[in-house]
Amino acid sequence: MSFRGGDSFLVRRPFKRALGLSYNAGPLRFPKAPSRERSTPMITSAQNPRIKRALRLRSSRGRRQQQRMILDGVREIRRAFRSGVAFVELFVCDELCHADARALVGELSSAGFQGTPVTESVFRKLAYGERGEGLVAVAPMPPVDLGRLRMPPNALVAVLERIEKPGNVGAVLRSADAAGVQALLLADGGTDLYHPNTIRASLGAVFSVPVASAPNAQVRAWLDEQGFTLLAARVEAAHCYTDVVYRGRVAVVLGSEAHGLSDFWKGPEITPIRLPMRGVVDSLNVSVAASVIFFEACRQRTAVSGRVPSDAIDRSPPLR
Repeated sequence: MSFRGGDSFLVRRPFKRALGLSYNAGPLRFPKAPSRERSTPMITSAQNPRIKRALRLRSSRGRRQQQRMILDGVREIRRAFRSGVAFVELFVCDELCHADARALVGELSSAGFQGTPVTESVFRKLAYGERGEGLVAVAPMPPVDLGRLRMPPNALVAVLERIEKPGNVGAVLRSADAAGVQALLLADGGTDLYHPNTIRASLGAVFSVPVASAPNAQVRAWLDEQGFTLLAARVEAAHCYTDVVYRGRVAVVLGSEAHGLSDFWKGPEITPIRLPMRGVVDSLNVSVAASVIFFEACRQRTAVSGRVPSDAIDRSPPLR
């Protein structure tokens, strides 16, 4: 018996005779055993260059330099993936993965995104805060320019001016997604749309709600060109938020709890609205105020049409 090429072996004549084969039957070949898929080497050190590059994405400077973002958690990564985000890294700690995480790893693997295993100590260094779901991903930051937005005729848009806390922006995005808001615009900066806190507080809604960021003047010019009615939330406003009409293209402009809106968002063509305050406090957190206004707009639009607009229906699994 001899081996050739490592993929089969030949049966010599004496063995052919024993098997009842003629000499001219040709070599008897046995099928090659299926090759095993090479596993990705595990990363065991936090000093690994890929881990160090990913860790730099925790800072705004690192995100600007690499034009990438870092994502923690099953819901956030799943919603990014299903919104078309293409990952460049997927770090997996098998010891920490629960059933949902393993299912997502399988879904990503089927789509061609192969995870890289890391040890638990490396993952703890890589993960944000106490997030221990076993998955961290890295992806290019989606574009945030106004020119790419395409709005329907009855679009409801949120504008946030100089909101500094990324958690507040994320919470507004979560409410915007729930109420069927078609886009969220950051005016005059304030924070990073792809800050880990924004992504986390939004539960991944930052990938389902179209977003853009631009200076006040550009945002206002875009809203005017697109024919939006402007409503500005102000503590001192004369109109209650329930007294205005939210039909057609409407933009709701909100400022920070500490400073409110700047005078840039004042003028005869802008309607100021307020939430009535019955207690001793004179303002609400911007995410709470936004939620109240968004759902009033949703209520009015549903009452007029008799149904919830199809683009406002949440078909994703319930948020927990």
